[in-house]
Amino acid sequence: MESTKLKRPKHKGSPKLFENPILEKLTHTHISIPLIIFGVIAVALVYYGIIEKGFEAPIMVMLFFAGLFFFTLVEYLMHRYLYHIPATTPRKQKISYTMHGVHHDYPKDKSRLAMPPLLSLVIATVLFILYRAVLGDFVFGFLAGFLIGYAGYLAVHYSVHAFKVPDNFLKTLWHHHSIHHYREPDRAFGVSSPLWDHIFQTMPRKTTNNQRTAVGASIDD
Repeated sequence: MESTKLKRPKHKGSPKLFENPILEKLTHTHISIPLIIFGVIAVALVYYGIIEKGFEAPIMVMLFFAGLFFFTLVEYLMHRYLYHIPATTPRKQKISYTMHGVHHDYPKDKSRLAMPPLLSLVIATVLFILYRAVLGDFVFGFLAGFLIGYAGYLAVHYSVHAFKVPDNFLKTLWHHHSIHHYREPDRAFGVSSPLWDHIFQTMPRKTTNNQRTAVGASIDD
């Protein structure tokens, strides 16, 4: 049986990942930048779909929410299988640490809670090409929802690490993600929603009230 001993972050501050100053600078991103970028792109996609492609609003709304829902699945799968890829070789260890392991070691590093804007734009462009090939013009509503899903994920993830646990229904997300960081890194992969943890049976194990309180307190430190 795995230990449920409380896991603490190893470091505070911001580590240096690259010797090259340009690459190092690119690893730091203010959270507002990707939120603005993806918000503007999503609005432009919806506008183009309705005005230029002639989609009616109800169809765009359905496509938007389909993309939003699909993002929650992609978020879960990437976090579970890509970000936590087994570091079986030195190369995989380096990639894993640079991509996500550094976040577990420095969970309070606010400047590394989102991908660099340039990389985000490249990925958004690739997604547009792929989804357009599969969905045709439906891509304009679907990708808009997908990108807003990503922006929502970024907002939740940043808030969980930057702000204290709120005294409302959102505190569930704070506790869920803090369990992943501080006690069970092999569980609770959903950030914007625990839905897929329920479906794929990776919800946190049963704990005592003291353990839940300790984990909740650690996210505020």
